[in-house]
This record gives sequence, C-alpha cells and structure tokens, in this order.
Amino acid sequence: MRSPCFLLQAPKKVKKKTDQGSSNVFSMFDQTRIQEFREAFTIMDQNRDGFINKEDLRGTFAALGRLNVKNEELDEMLNQAPGPINFTVFLTMFGEKLKGADAEETILNAFKIFDQDAKGHIKADYIKQMLKTQADRFNEEECEQMFLAFPPDVSGNLDYKNLCYVITHGEGKD
Repeated sequence: MRSPCFLLQAPKKVKKKTDQGSSNVFSMFDQTRIQEFREAFTIMDQNRDGFINKEDLRGTFAALGRLNVKNEELDEMLNQAPGPINFTVFLTMFGEKLKGADAEETILNAFKIFDQDAKGHIKADYIKQMLKTQADRFNEEECEQMFLAFPPDVSGNLDYKNLCYVITHGEGKD
C-alpha cells in the first residue's frame, strides 16, 4: 500500500531533461528527485513562461480544489522567494524548506493544504477523490486498502494528524 505521501509527489507524465546549469542547488537532490521537482514546477507554471507567479499559484490551488485564495496569502508565498521564481529558485526554496524538516512535519504540512479550517481532519471522500485523480493515482483497491488500514471516523473524517504519526512512527498515539 502506498502512503499518503502522494501529496508530495509529482505525476510521472512529463519527460523533459533537467538542465542543471552550474548551480550547487542541484547537488542537494538525486536525479529522480530533481525530475519530480521539475514535473511539479511544470504543473504549477500554468502559463508556461518559465516562472511561477500569482496567477500560476491561484490556478494550482484551484486544481487542488481550493478556490478563492486571498491575494495576501499568495503574496506572502511569493515574497518568500528572493526574486522571480524560475526552476532553480523553486528547487532552492524546496531544498531550504526540506532541510532539517522531519518526515512527519512534511506530511502534516501537505495535508494542511486541504484542511482550511485547521481542524486536524479531512473528509475521507475528498481524500479518496484526490487519491484517485491527482499525482500518482490510486485505484479503487488501493483506496480501500488505505481506509481499511486507517478508517475514517463515524462522521466520515480522516484524522490526518494521527495518520501522519502512524506513517512516521508505526503506531497510533495514545
């Protein structure tokens, strides 16, 4: 069974060679990981101009089901970059974010994108839909296996904080 780390993975459809240039940022990741970041960048760069801007971010959030993202939130994200976000800047930013971050924190941050109310849970039906339609797509059997291993509560919610703990520590919190 695959873990819900699918949120951190890019689809495997784009087959472009990575232009490594002379930047040291490319030594932070292996070639497979760089290709995954390249594919994620390509998906986010919706107008295909080689840079991620506010409209690209807005479109990316919309593709993930989050509409009406505030301009302030998008500006805050863009302001974390030292300048225009091309692939090298994108890779550098991810390298800085991932450096020192533990697996549980990374997974939690990915799930938080879908938890707009910060309640610590997400509708299981919504996660199932995302698993079947985004990134490394799950089939029905894989979804069922995941929910057998970690079933939703009686309200149909998936406690992603506990799920992340189980993924990274191997057992549930008391």
